Amino acid sequence: MDQIYIVMLVALAILAIIDLMVGVANDAVNFLNSGIGSKAVSFKTLMIVASIGIALGALFSSGMMEIARSGIFVPAMFTFEDVMIIFLSVMITDVLLLDIFNSLGFPTSTTVSVVFELLGGAVCLGIYKIITSDGDFGTLSSYINTAKATEIVSSILLSVIISFTIGAFVMYISRILFSFHYENRTKFFGAIFGGLGITFITYFILFKGIKGSAFMTSDLKELMNANQMYIVLGSLIFWTIISQILITLKQNIFKVIIIVGTFALALAFAGNDLVNFIGVPIAALQSHEIYVAGGRDATMLMGELASGELKANFWLLLFGGSIMVYTLWTSKKAREVIKTGVDLSRQSEGSEKFDANNLSRIIVRGSIYVGQILNYVMPKSLEIKIDKQFEKRTYAKKEEAPAFDMVRASVNLMVASILIALGTSLKLPLSTTYVTFMVAMGTSFADRAWDRESAVYRVAGVFNVIGGWFVTAFVAFSMASIVALLLKVGKVFSFVAIMILVGILLYRSGRKYIAKTKEAEEEEKYSRADVATIKEVISESSVQIARVINKTNLLYSDVVDNLGLQDLNKLKENRKKLKKLEKSVDDLKGNLFYFIRNLDESSVEGSEFYILILGYLQDMVQSIGYITNNSYSHVNNNHKGLKFNQIRDLKLVDEQLQHLFDRLESSFQKEDFTGLQTVISEKDQLLGTISGLIQKQILRIRTTENSPKNSKLYFGLLLETNDLIKATMNLLELFQDFDTHVKSK
Repeated sequence: MDQIYIVMLVALAILAIIDLMVGVANDAVNFLNSGIGSKAVSFKTLMIVASIGIALGALFSSGMMEIARSGIFVPAMFTFEDVMIIFLSVMITDVLLLDIFNSLGFPTSTTVSVVFELLGGAVCLGIYKIITSDGDFGTLSSYINTAKATEIVSSILLSVIISFTIGAFVMYISRILFSFHYENRTKFFGAIFGGLGITFITYFILFKGIKGSAFMTSDLKELMNANQMYIVLGSLIFWTIISQILITLKQNIFKVIIIVGTFALALAFAGNDLVNFIGVPIAALQSHEIYVAGGRDATMLMGELASGELKANFWLLLFGGSIMVYTLWTSKKAREVIKTGVDLSRQSEGSEKFDANNLSRIIVRGSIYVGQILNYVMPKSLEIKIDKQFEKRTYAKKEEAPAFDMVRASVNLMVASILIALGTSLKLPLSTTYVTFMVAMGTSFADRAWDRESAVYRVAGVFNVIGGWFVTAFVAFSMASIVALLLKVGKVFSFVAIMILVGILLYRSGRKYIAKTKEAEEEEKYSRADVATIKEVISESSVQIARVINKTNLLYSDVVDNLGLQDLNKLKENRKKLKKLEKSVDDLKGNLFYFIRNLDESSVEGSEFYILILGYLQDMVQSIGYITNNSYSHVNNNHKGLKFNQIRDLKLVDEQLQHLFDRLESSFQKEDFTGLQTVISEKDQLLGTISGLIQKQILRIRTTENSPKNSKLYFGLLLETNDLIKATMNLLELFQDFDTHVKSK
């Protein structure tokens, strides 16, 4: 039986490595968002700074490991077998849960997840022990540190409200002082701002980043706590002088704050959150050592696990830090999570990840009314002066514009650092992830990044992320409880089955994410914002037309085949492909502003051409959308399937469309438009085929057809196919005329 515990330790070690990877992918948003969003320094420089912070923080984290051993449950109430089951259920749940959030691109709290996983596993086994021993359920509290769970739940609310409010207030004042054209204002306020910012970050490093490190003795902690005011004042004077020197030397003080702040948050992340990833496996290893020393008795109680003498192995911490740094450089999922935070706080318009909902609409509408009241009571001259401070910079090209400027990035890091440090000093349970995310949301709100064009989507996105935080706690608790119960009851058989299932789920998740990433890269490859000449307009139009024609062609054929087979699952997949096609065309329309702005003076006439091209592409997508959605609804509602003759006729149309679209796709890919006139001349033949099939169906209705739903679907498919052909031909005629016009000039 002893061998199974060795196998469990090996499994925990493997899960720890995976958890480090998915954990860093989730938490990288905390310390990289500001630097990446502001483009203050190169990505490589930012990664080097963050890597150094993570490496040092990992070595400082040994004093924080007790949370996994005894911070949530009382080890003296559980046997060695019990704690091994709890630790294994925690790691299995954590790996799967964080991987799901990373795949969705949602930042969540690794602290909340591990705490509620420990709580779920411990509560489950506590109840199991009470039931099997005919005990009293009132004794459950003796198994659990219930106060910790209450603190974590309250931390969500505290982090959301405090961080958003203070972040918004500080950002508003900072923007009034510096405006968006901050270069000229820096010489007046830069030194004080830099002194305050770096002082707050220094305080954060001392009282949060390295607070739990092994070299921080009790005497040193007491000395620091007793002299906090002197440390703050000394730092403020020192860094204000340094900031003034840097400004005098023409150095950008905001860049310095961003670099130091990124280092500080990376240091704190590794120093405090490494326990969330490897604290449980290290606790399991220490439990095994106690088990071996106690004579290998699996029923022995694990009171020794709460001993303060237990310290994490230095080499394990170094190994954990190395994996974190490696993951930071290589994880694509980390980029996805970071993108969510940056997109929700960016200053510019663009494609929105989240859809608006009723709650976001109500909040935005209410905010507009409040703003109108404030504008009414505020003196007009003051309103004009304030509005002037919020006049944004303009960028010639979309790709040159940062998501937000360095003033906002500095405020993000400064406010997050001081809030987390103060929360730690005052013993307020603030979550690092929640604070950094909500500060970023508060500063973007105060910076007027959420204007009437984007506010409903951004607010909806924030509520989606916050909702995900509460889901994290519930799912972590429930899932860990279930896994712990299965391991307790099924023992070795459950262990083997669950580990195989985890492997399968992670493999499938990886495959899906790779496919999703490739698709996103393909979409990005087709998206250009640097079109400037007529020739480039034609080339860009050709690329987009070829792409839409290819996807429409494939989708039409698939829908006809799946409708004939009454295959609901495949029709559902067709709907997903349709949504992606609709989004890609909608994104093209969203970039029209930058497309038109980038055109040179001699190519402005290409704007109307490109707009009309997008209009026809949208018409094509709407037609294939009707065909796809109505086919799915028909099968989903269990209506009678189309008859053999109807499917055969649709396949005839499909074959003609395939022949048409294949030729067009090849022509636009090669940018060879010599054959367009031949294709246009076939318009009447194609439309004639549709007309003939409509007549055949009319005859069927008058003789044999007895299904109104069947006829409605069939007529709808034919009519939309008719519109699809017309939209395609209109597009070809427009393209041919414009190409001829350009060549004649």
